[in-house]
Amino acid sequence: MDPMEEIRQTFFIECEELLENLESGLLAMNEGEADEETVNSVFRAVHSIKGGAGAFALENLVAFAHKFETTLDEVRAGRLEPSAEVMNVFLRSADVLSDLVTAAQEGADTPSEAADGLIGELLALIGAEPEPAGKAEGGDVAFSPMPLALGDADDAPDFAPQPLDLPDLGAAAPAGHAVHFRPHPRLYELGSEPVLLIRALSDLGEVSARAETGAVPRLDAFDWEKTYLSLDLRMEGAPGAEAIEEVFEFVDGECDLKIEDADDPSGGPSGGDPLPPGPPPADESPPPASPPPAEPAPLPPTASQAAPAEPAGQKKPAPGAGARSTVRVDLDRVDRLVNLIGELVISQAAIAQCVENPDAQAGAHSSNALEEFKQLTREIQDSVMAIRTQPVKPLFQRMQRIVREAAAATGKSVRLKTEGETTEVDKTVIERLADPLTHMIRNAVDHGLEGPGKRLEAGKDEEGTVCLNAAHQSGRVVIEISDDGAGINRERVRAIAVDKGLIHENAPLSDAEIDNLLFAPGFSTAKEVSNLSGRGVGMDVVKRAIQALGGRISIASQPGRGTTFSISLPLTLAVLDGMVVTVEGHTVVVPLTAIVETLKPLPEQIHRVGGESPVIAIRDSFIPIVDLGVRFGYRSPVRDLDQHVILLIETEETSRAALIVDRIVDQRQVVIKSLEENYGHVPGVAAATILGNGQIALILDTDDLVARTAPAPAIAAVA
Repeated sequence: MDPMEEIRQTFFIECEELLENLESGLLAMNEGEADEETVNSVFRAVHSIKGGAGAFALENLVAFAHKFETTLDEVRAGRLEPSAEVMNVFLRSADVLSDLVTAAQEGADTPSEAADGLIGELLALIGAEPEPAGKAEGGDVAFSPMPLALGDADDAPDFAPQPLDLPDLGAAAPAGHAVHFRPHPRLYELGSEPVLLIRALSDLGEVSARAETGAVPRLDAFDWEKTYLSLDLRMEGAPGAEAIEEVFEFVDGECDLKIEDADDPSGGPSGGDPLPPGPPPADESPPPASPPPAEPAPLPPTASQAAPAEPAGQKKPAPGAGARSTVRVDLDRVDRLVNLIGELVISQAAIAQCVENPDAQAGAHSSNALEEFKQLTREIQDSVMAIRTQPVKPLFQRMQRIVREAAAATGKSVRLKTEGETTEVDKTVIERLADPLTHMIRNAVDHGLEGPGKRLEAGKDEEGTVCLNAAHQSGRVVIEISDDGAGINRERVRAIAVDKGLIHENAPLSDAEIDNLLFAPGFSTAKEVSNLSGRGVGMDVVKRAIQALGGRISIASQPGRGTTFSISLPLTLAVLDGMVVTVEGHTVVVPLTAIVETLKPLPEQIHRVGGESPVIAIRDSFIPIVDLGVRFGYRSPVRDLDQHVILLIETEETSRAALIVDRIVDQRQVVIKSLEENYGHVPGVAAATILGNGQIALILDTDDLVARTAPAPAIAAVA
């Protein structure tokens, strides 16, 4: 990869983190936590994005970020109150800034109508007039470089500094600010350029400059690691000392800086103490006659000028080419993995020695070494999985924007509350969960929440609430999306299902079965098509997306109090803790998180309902028995169930069932292989795996098995 392209991709990766910080800070400010540190964090995020964008000549991104940070600076200075109206503009500005970053990453740094409109709103907040069209960000600099004559090398002993012929800074100039600036050597070591700082000052107003050369020594006494020049600058029409200080923010501590009122250069509001003197000249001998002036050195090129021209005939790379999916990893996790690799090398050497030197004790040593090797392999696997896991916070923050847009489209007042943002999930799960979660959030705002008038009539707050929660439960991740709306109108759902031919008119359905009709293909309760809903492409797509992740989704609703959707997902899509069992000579894997207990049933515990359906009596309850051999067509039904092993399992909905198997082989971790991608969907089967002997084993979907065991509702076939 081209080094500059790699740096560019790094910038966009950093933008993701900066945008997350921006969103977090703005949400905190919106909740009334507009303390100094929060405001500064928001300002720094926008300022950093602007600075990086300028390095890659992303002009539209820079222009918008500049106006955004200018308005934020007014809040930081206490001149603008972060009211609800102001925060609404800031939150929408953060959305547009994110869009501009995405567009720039894809190679489409084009003007945005939304950005242009928000720039006007941002300027209106601080009472500024919009700039004339066509004025480029960071326009012409109001100063030019002047020559400094150093003379020929042969004349070095007789050299003495000469004052630069710069504009006069006399008292006749208009009122403004006087800036005294002396860089330290470290400023140059860090790659900073004073001329770029002056360019930034020129955005604030007219700049005049004079270089103070009195501290420059003779050439033979010159120390190349020291700085001798200082600058006296005059700012005309600058907004204030705070704005000038902001320009020098990145070189704070690497220079001497003093800002005074131009009318009172001996002591203004920024302090009256003069700058400390620079290094004294090595020789005070009188200066010789001035040699002819040298040609002025050109200013360093701007980012847009520095970009090399594309060679003729060279194919321009496609937008976004070279972009890679990346993961930010805690260094402690990497260190732990490195240590485990070292232990693995030691274990490998021990096993090799046992193999090369067989003796009477070799068996015991080999067994111990193999156990250590297994343990290390498990720990390495856990460490690698930990590197892949990421908190769901970025995903939850993305939903804030979805809520704002959906609320604006429906004319409702909605607030999103999030909990469990630090819950970690496999990065692939997070990426593939974004679309279904977006659809569910929109449904919650559009269908779940009532309008402001109806909410007030029902005695509720005018502002509706959508809650998004994540937590670890039984080795899985459970994400809940709930609202405090009117709940599911089951009579309407049932009527629509009858009209669409999804159920028979007299079908006896429970409340849970009616709720699950929302997942039927083509089902929609919307009366008319809108930007958010009504096209019949909805919860069935969400359910398929969740199932493709190895997850499940369920509904719980209370009329007048709201609805909750629960999504249960695996922590990772790579490995699974399972119990390996055999059924009629076939090997299958049952997820360990679903197993409550294993037992050998007694004959008196087995009962048959209606003479056919077997159940087992355990602790004053009857649990249906599922014969896996019969379910998968391995054998005919057997009568002596007490001769087999029972696995008591529990689903996410706390339903229980007893699986009949022939034998328990082992408990181990297995690598998950998608069955749908390689073969197709099989009812009751979640995935497949390859065992150590090369045999393929099916991984059971216990929830699906239990659901198919229960009596099915009278649902008509859907074409």
